[in-house]
Amino acid sequence: MKYLVAVDGSESSMDAVRYAAEQAAATGATVAAVTVVVPEQYFTGGDDPPTSYAEADEEFVTEDIEDAETEAQEILDEAEEIGEETGVEVETGMLYGEPVDELVEYAEGRRSSNSRTRSDDAERESFDAIFVGHRGLSEEYEGLVGSTAKDIVGRASVPVTVVR
Repeated sequence: MKYLVAVDGSESSMDAVRYAAEQAAATGATVAAVTVVVPEQYFTGGDDPPTSYAEADEEFVTEDIEDAETEAQEILDEAEEIGEETGVEVETGMLYGEPVDELVEYAEGRRSSNSRTRSDDAERESFDAIFVGHRGLSEEYEGLVGSTAKDIVGRASVPVTVVR
């Protein structure tokens, strides 16, 4: 058995790592924790929307990809530490693109044409289950019960465990 855990640094996602590692310890499964690198975007032009493409180009700032990867690596390091605490090795990886699409395709052993991964594996084995926290870091959607988790449950072809 192979378990995939989606992590974003939220407490809920780290609870999912812990739960998956505990299940893996009991069943002999392997665990892989992945995060999706999505550089944050900022609009520095105040409350009024831009009136031209040139204005938008000047006032729209995207976080540097290296900064986003550094943050992602810190999240993955925390996931590895949780594995060490439970006695289970947690492999880690970064995906790039839209989180739900990338996570579901990765779990199914497919590779999105819109994304790149840190490794260049042409063929991947699929995972037997996905573990995800019930809420992520998104403040914008904090009132919704895990929009990413809900979308993964709706699209995945393997069992999904939502950890509270």
